[in-house]
This record gives sequence, C-alpha cells and structure tokens, in this order.
Amino acid sequence: MALLRLLIKTIRLSTMRIGAGWMFALLTFNFNRITIADLGAIAVIVTSLIGMHHFISFFQVYWGRLADRYPIFGYRRTPYILVSSLVASLIFLFLPSIAIGLGQRDLLATIEAFLFIGLFGVAMAMNGSSSNALMAEVTTDKERGFVVAVIWATVIISGIVSAGVSRVLMPVYSPEAMQQLYNLTPIVVMSTVLLGVIGMERRITREQHAAILAEQPTESASPLGTFRVAKQLMAANPHVRGFFFFVLLGILGIFLQDAILEPFGAEVFGMTQAQTARFQQAWGAGALLGMLAIGIICSIFSIPKKLITIIGGLGIVGSLLTIAFSAFAHRPELIVPSLIVMGLGIGLFDVGALSLMMDMTLEGQAGLYMGIWGMAQGFGNGFANVLSGAFHTLFIEIGGMTPTFAYGLIFSFEAAMMGLAILILRRISVQEFKGLTRREIGTVLAMDTAG
Repeated sequence: MALLRLLIKTIRLSTMRIGAGWMFALLTFNFNRITIADLGAIAVIVTSLIGMHHFISFFQVYWGRLADRYPIFGYRRTPYILVSSLVASLIFLFLPSIAIGLGQRDLLATIEAFLFIGLFGVAMAMNGSSSNALMAEVTTDKERGFVVAVIWATVIISGIVSAGVSRVLMPVYSPEAMQQLYNLTPIVVMSTVLLGVIGMERRITREQHAAILAEQPTESASPLGTFRVAKQLMAANPHVRGFFFFVLLGILGIFLQDAILEPFGAEVFGMTQAQTARFQQAWGAGALLGMLAIGIICSIFSIPKKLITIIGGLGIVGSLLTIAFSAFAHRPELIVPSLIVMGLGIGLFDVGALSLMMDMTLEGQAGLYMGIWGMAQGFGNGFANVLSGAFHTLFIEIGGMTPTFAYGLIFSFEAAMMGLAILILRRISVQEFKGLTRREIGTVLAMDTAG
C-alpha cells in the first residue's frame, strides 16, 4: 500500500512538470531554429532571448518567500503553480507572429519579444520555486531520490515528445503550422498541471499558518527586501553560501557544452548535421538511464545524496576531459561513448543535487531556500549560454586559435568548473546548515527589518 501511494504521488508530481518540458523544448529547439534558420533573424538577438529567462530566475527567491508568507485559500503552492503555468503558456500564442517580426528585423517586434520572454521568465521563476517547494513538502527523505529521478526523466521525455509533435504538425515551416503548434501549449500545460497538482497539497488553516509565522520575525516582503535576506543568509552561513556556488558551478559544468557541442563536431571533425544530431541523443539517453537507475536504487537502498552527486560529477569530469582529448588527438570515435557516460553522470548528479536542494530547506522557509537554489541554477544556465559563445568568439573568431585547440580548452574549462563544484560540496553539511540557520535566520531577518 505504501508503495502504491508513492507511485501515485510520483506520477502526479511528474505530470505536473510535463508542461514545463513542453514549453522549454518549443522555446529552445523550435523557436530558436525557425527564427534564425527559416526567417533570418539576427542570431545574437535570438540566443540572448533564449538565455534571458535563466537570468530572470532570481525572482524565484521572491516568489518562494511570498508564497511562504501569503497562502491563497490556505494553499501556499497550488495557486502559484496554477497562475504561473497559465501566464507562461499563454505567451506562446504570441510567439509565432513575434518570430515573423524578428525575421523582418523589426524593432517593435524585438522589443515585444524581450517583453514576452521576460514575462515568461518571471512566470517560470514562480512556477519553479513553488513546484520545488511542493515536492520538498510532500516527499520524505527516503522517497526523494526516486521521486526526483522520475520527475526529471518526465521533463526530458516531454521535451522529446514536444519535438516529435512539432515534426508531425510542422515538417516544413509555415506561419499557419507554427501557430497551430503553439496554440496547443495552453491546453497541454494546463491539463497536465491540473491533473498533477489538484489535491496534492495539504491545506493549512489560518491558525496553523499563524503558528508558522510566529516562529519567524516580521520582515519586509518586498522584492528588494527578499533579495537582501538571501544575500545576508549567504554572507552569514557558509553552508548557504557554499551550496549556492556549488549549484551554480555544477550547472555551468554540465551545460557549457550544450550550445557548442554540434559546432564542435562540425568544425573539428567535419561531421554532417545528421552525425552531430547523435550527440544530443547520446547524452540525453544516458541522462534518462542514469536518473531512472539511481531512482530505483534509492527506493530500495539508502544511499547518501552527497555520494550520488559526487559520483555523477566525477563521471561528468572524466567524460569532458575525454572529449577534450578527442579534440587534441583527433579521435572522433571517443565522442559518443564519452557523451553516454556524461549523460549517466548528469542523471546521477541531477538526482543527487536536487534531492540535496530539498534537504537544504527549513520548515516555513522552503520557498525562500528553493528560490535561492533555483536562482543559482538559473545563473548557471545563463552563464553557460553566454560563456560558450564568448569563448568561441574569443578563441577562434578573434584569437585565431585552431578549433581543435580552442574546443579542447573549452571542454577542459568546463571539467574544471564541475571539479570545483565537487570540492565545494564536500565541505557542505546539511546537518550544520539546519542547526546554524535556525539560530541565524532570526538575526538576519531582524537586520532586514531594521534596515
């Protein structure tokens, strides 16, 4: 019976995240390709749009703290998840016409694009902090590894399904076909989130919420006040500060390769598009396998989350160094096996790190802390997008390095970032975090009030 309840809960939490996978896939694989390749938009504008929502993730801290303090009809997560999902999904109705304007190099369309994608980023910041906080609150420590693995596998699979649907509905670009595809987004997002979230959260009474708030000093709920609290928590507690930089550097160590992997195959080895398309499939399949395998193992055996994360991180480091070696030694046959191993490492790392994020929270402050960790994730993704392109331009286009040497340096740098993240993680203690923070959070929030 307990296993059945866990399966039902896991399925519902996973269903809740299908819409996120659908939207991110359309934005990063479909919208990006159509605007640049089919419509001739300025590439740097489009890639800046794609990366912008990652930097807006700092709003997760504000939304998380707001939801902690202001339940709606007794629910601190469900209403925020529903509203953010609706807002984010409706934006996709306008993107096909915006894409045409970007292709025409229209200034008004460019401004509209940044405004709409900015709003999407704000909405997904609310969605991410609320969804992660809900997952932390409805799962036990033992369940968490399995649940996180299945949820992230579901997000990846929903992105793959989104790409498949787009190929069926729009094998060749046309404005009408793109509009038809993007019109499905609100339907897909809202139907799945409703199936997943309704009835999942336990409603709290005003008295229960007042008791939670009574244990915390009164503080400003403004965005600036929230960000100040997050900054002060990182300054006051080395475990908060360390975990923030662990997440940021770990994400950087995973996704720096994402935007340059296919150009690497083309520029270093002269591979065709069909050949480099295998890269994404290789590490994506490895990540799915790693997540599902460790999820099943964690449901049977109790394995320390830090150990899972470190093993995954070391696998990523080894794989990136092997890919760098393949560039230096001109050994293309090493790439796909290395990417499969890297995917396995990513699967372990994601499950372990996200489970640790949920452990690194406190009663009544889950939204605030999940917002801080979500902000670190967003910054890591954003910097990965920026640095990968910047290194390519600096080393190859401006510096005149050979692609072989330049890509070897880039992958080696990425491996170093993951290695540094692992070193930071080894110094972090969940137990000390909870003990230190329970004493210090009152002081920090009191300082915020006084300021």
